[in-house]
Amino acid sequence: MRRVGLAAAGVLVLPLLVGCGGGGKDYCETVQARQAQLGTIANAGSPTGVLAALSILQELDDRAPEDVHDDYRLVITRIEALQQALDDAGVDPASYDPQRPPPGLSAADRRQIRDAAAHLAAADTVEALGAIQQEVLDVCHTPLEL
Repeated sequence: MRRVGLAAAGVLVLPLLVGCGGGGKDYCETVQARQAQLGTIANAGSPTGVLAALSILQELDDRAPEDVHDDYRLVITRIEALQQALDDAGVDPASYDPQRPPPGLSAADRRQIRDAAAHLAAADTVEALGAIQQEVLDVCHTPLEL
């Protein structure tokens, strides 16, 4: 899970350029308000950082222009699926190591976690993040790491 988790976190630790400019004032204000927090999450390099960013992404999605909601939803759904797989398995995301899974963790739980992390790191997730990046660049103009 650490390797897959790091890969999944890496997917979201892409620089997103966002800020305020030509569109949704509420959206841009929220982006600016969350810049430092997302930067801290991204710079921590934690495999669980992606989970910590979930509530911020949900907040941004709530305020985002309509044409980027599907992209936010894909990313959010993938993060939620990973969180759910970890929760269902009773695994602490910060300490889970797929090379040394906790005693008693079933093969089915390991597979669910692995599959959720792989979906989070998939090409369509990366594409959705790129679409979000372009949208926020077009709508706003302040750098934001995620």
